[in-house]
Amino acid sequence: MWSVDWARNLGLSLALVGLAVFGWSWLAAAMRPDPYTEAVLSLEGQASRGASLFALNCAACHGEEGDGRVGPSLRGVSSRRSDRFIIYQVTSGKTPPMPQFQPDPQAMADLLSYLKTL
Repeated sequence: MWSVDWARNLGLSLALVGLAVFGWSWLAAAMRPDPYTEAVLSLEGQASRGASLFALNCAACHGEEGDGRVGPSLRGVSSRRSDRFIIYQVTSGKTPPMPQFQPDPQAMADLLSYLKTL
């Protein structure tokens, strides 16, 4: 009986370790610095230009004031998420129905600046 419990616990422990390693590697890959993100973060954005970009590309789903529609509210998003996470979220297209969107680095820096005003 002891050996069956031991084997079951070992199997469960290995499964949990595997899950943790998978989760960590997925998160690390998602947040890994890349040249585009580094370029965006090296720039100073202008919120007024970001507002125009938001109105053209984001407001239909996130609302004109960023308060949510089809997409979630973006009010206070910069206090809940890092700039790297926001860049990844915008550019990855991994959260349907949000499309993949990769503006040039200056435009993304402008959008980040605008999001900080919401």
